[in-house]
Amino acid sequence: MVEVTVAAWISHVPCLTPNSFHSISNGKSRNKTTKVVPTSTKAWKIRTAVAAASCSSSVFGSFNQTVGGQVLREGECLEKYKKEGKGKKRVFFLDVNPLCYAGNKPSLQSFGHWVSLFFSQVCLTDPVIAVFYGDNCNELRRRLLPSYKAHRRKFFPQSTISKKYVRGQVGRSQQLIMDVLRKCNVPVLKVEGNEADDVVATLVDQVLERGYHVVIASPDKDFKQLISENVQIVMPLVELKRWSFYTLKHYMAQYNCDPQSDLSLRCIMGDEVDGVPGIQHLVPGFGRRTALKLLKKHGSLENLLNAASVRTVGRQYAQEALTKYADYLRRNYEVLALRRDVDVHLQEEWLLERDTSNDANVLSNFFRLLEETNKSTRESRSNFSNG
Repeated sequence: MVEVTVAAWISHVPCLTPNSFHSISNGKSRNKTTKVVPTSTKAWKIRTAVAAASCSSSVFGSFNQTVGGQVLREGECLEKYKKEGKGKKRVFFLDVNPLCYAGNKPSLQSFGHWVSLFFSQVCLTDPVIAVFYGDNCNELRRRLLPSYKAHRRKFFPQSTISKKYVRGQVGRSQQLIMDVLRKCNVPVLKVEGNEADDVVATLVDQVLERGYHVVIASPDKDFKQLISENVQIVMPLVELKRWSFYTLKHYMAQYNCDPQSDLSLRCIMGDEVDGVPGIQHLVPGFGRRTALKLLKKHGSLENLLNAASVRTVGRQYAQEALTKYADYLRRNYEVLALRRDVDVHLQEEWLLERDTSNDANVLSNFFRLLEETNKSTRESRSNFSNG
C-alpha cells in the first residue's frame, strides 16, 4: 500500500504576533489521497459555514453523556483518569468535524470554544493528532447500504445557492480551522475517501503497539467500540460546557456488556442516526430483549450467526431470522464496524510533546477574526435592509 503522510508542523511553526493570522506550512502532502487545504486564507471571505456537511457526526447529544444517571464533577474525571492511566504516556486523537456544530448548525464559534478548553484543560502538552473527514468519505459504506447517513442535511438550500458557492464557503472554513490547529502544533490528517472514525481506528492500533495510552476526543458514539483498558474517550458535555472522560468502567456500568457486544446489538437493532435499518421491520418479534439474551450467551454477532447455522439457538422465530437474514446482519456489521485498514501510517514526529507556546495568541486571533467577520456580516445585512 502507498503510505499516506501529512506534514506535522511540529518543530517549525513560528510564534505569532497579535495581529498576524496567516497560514503556515512547511510541508506538502506526499500522496494525493491525503488532502491539505492550500496555505492562504483571506479573512474577509470567511463565513460561518463549516466543512463536511454530509460527513460529520450528527450532534453532541448522540452520545449518552451520563454514567448511571450521574455526571462526574468537574476535575473528578481528570483525577480518576490520571490514577487509572498507570503512568503511560498519552496520545490524543481529536475528531474535528463534530466540534464544529452548535446543535445541528455549523459554528466556528463552537469549534473555538471546545478546542480552547481541550488545549487548556484536557490534553495540555500531550501529543494531539487532528483528523477530518475525507472527501467522498461515505461512498464505500453507501455502496453497501444506500441509506447510510443519507439524511444528512445540507447547510444551504440548493434551490437558491449554487453548489460551487457552498463548496467555496465550506473550503474556506475548513482551511481556517486547519490553520488554527497547525499553528497550535497539531498535525492534521484528511484521507481521501475515508471517514475520520476509520482513520482514527487504524492509527489507534499503531499507537497502542508503541506502548501509549490513547484518548479519543469526540462525541461520536461509534468510537465506543474502541474502548478498552488502554483506550478512553473524552467527550464534550454541552450542558456543562466542559469535557469529561469516559472509560471502560463507565461503559460497563452503563451497558452491562463489552463494547463488541454493543456493536453486535446495533447491527441487529439498527442505528437510526446512521440510517442502518434493524431486523425488526423484517421480523417484528425480534426485539432488543431477544437480541441481548442471545448476544450475552454467544458474545458476538458472528459467533451467534455461526451457531445458528449448525444448531438451534433460540425460539423458532429467532432461529429462522438468524439463518434467513444472516447476510443482512453481516452487511450491517460491515457498515457499522470501524475499519482498521486505512492506508495511513503513524509518524514518529506526531508523538512528540506538543509545544503550547502559541496557543493563547492563535486562539485570541481566531476569536477576534470571528467577531470582526460577524460584525461585518451584521453591518452588511443592516445596510441591505435599510437600502
